[in-house]
Amino acid sequence: MSFKTTLSMIFSNIWIMESANQIFFIAFSLIGLGLFLSALHQYRANRVDGFSIYWPLSVGLFSLSSFSFGIALWTHKFFLTIANTSFIVSVFLLIFLYRSWNQRSFTKIQVSLLWLIPIIIFFLYDYLRVLPDSFKHRVALITITQELFLVWQIWELRRYYKEDRTIVVRWLIFLSAFTLLGEVCRTLWVLFGSTQTNFFLYAQDALALTLLWIGYGSTILVYVALGSFYLEKQIRKDNQIANALKSTKEENEKITELLKEKERLIYGLMKANKTAATGALSASIAHELNQPLGASNLNIQFLKMKLEKGVLNPELGKEILNSLEQDNKRAATIVRSLRSIFTEGESNSQEVQLGNLISSVLDIVKPELKSKNIQIQLRVDEGLMVQVNSSEIEQVILNLLNNAIQALANSGTLQRRIAIEAIKADKFVQLSISDNGEGVPAQFKPQLFELLSTTKQTGMGLGLWLCKHIVTRYGGSIQYEDGVGGGARFVIKLPQAH
Repeated sequence: MSFKTTLSMIFSNIWIMESANQIFFIAFSLIGLGLFLSALHQYRANRVDGFSIYWPLSVGLFSLSSFSFGIALWTHKFFLTIANTSFIVSVFLLIFLYRSWNQRSFTKIQVSLLWLIPIIIFFLYDYLRVLPDSFKHRVALITITQELFLVWQIWELRRYYKEDRTIVVRWLIFLSAFTLLGEVCRTLWVLFGSTQTNFFLYAQDALALTLLWIGYGSTILVYVALGSFYLEKQIRKDNQIANALKSTKEENEKITELLKEKERLIYGLMKANKTAATGALSASIAHELNQPLGASNLNIQFLKMKLEKGVLNPELGKEILNSLEQDNKRAATIVRSLRSIFTEGESNSQEVQLGNLISSVLDIVKPELKSKNIQIQLRVDEGLMVQVNSSEIEQVILNLLNNAIQALANSGTLQRRIAIEAIKADKFVQLSISDNGEGVPAQFKPQLFELLSTTKQTGMGLGLWLCKHIVTRYGGSIQYEDGVGGGARFVIKLPQAH
């Protein structure tokens, strides 16, 4: 065989080897592109659940690196700089990814310093690329940097493995360690073991190329394992959601059943207490009617006694009849008020002077005030007009005065006083009735105006509730205050008549 033929065969073999290596790089770039598109899809679908952008970025840069290696010989050697820098950044980003799994992050200063590493490698590699016989130095620069990053990755993965002891994480640790071992062997072989003189990326000896492709293959497996990791994480989350929905459905069924049971209990209690509640309300109404009816009964007995003795004079008879008429009016007013509560009918309101209503009520209670030695302090401004049903408001004032009289009668106060004050307050007429008794105990204040709530031993809790109902019907309000120096003070506000 001639020298020319031998030389031609050598160059032909070198061209075939170079082309084969470039094709391998292109193939790896296509595999990386597929993994990148899959990772990007999973990230977009699940980024709200903590999926990290470092995973798709890393596999995307790996694909770019392989593609740049594949076209560098056919285009320009500057693509080698791009390829090696992209590859280092792809390894670098996995450190950020694994660190995020451990709920740890870098400070802004640390991130800035770390990103100086790939920048320095970019310029340093591009400087070495144009120097003759610098291939071994370029390999050492890239592989040693990759090895340091792989050590860091393994440290972060082992830290995470303490919390998540899954098969996928164990595989990631194993593949990273296997890649590290292969790169160390490749570095040592290229620097010290190989005797090849014509030594560059696309025409390395068999062992160097074997170690190179083993490293690339294990890197691809790392990205596949990462896809499995996130897929397993998504499946685990879907199972948790399914279990939570199942548990929520069961809890909702339990709550629904409890609510139904509650409704049954309430219905049973209402049914059981219907008679008792009706009796209590009836007793309260009877208690309110007892005052005017009792007074009427006394007047009737007194009238019968006078008639039997034949000593009834016209003036006394007229006085007794007037009292009976007043008592009947009071009873009728109570009945009308109660009827209005349950029917919410229209009240026959008219424009009246508040001072006249107060005087009418004082005439009714005057005998009782005198018998219990209670003084009245009266201050009523003139011209206080309100649009109300006079009988209903008289009933309110009478109830409050009777409460004050009873409170003073049961107290040990020697100088018993009831103060009545009616003044103009903005657009309202303010009426206050206060006594110097013992006041209302603190435990009764919150429910003072509620139905069937009372502070009296013989009361049934209708009076103040009825007062509030009547006053609020006319757009007014009633409230309780502790009196100055002790006692109780009730304040009524009614809109002024226009």
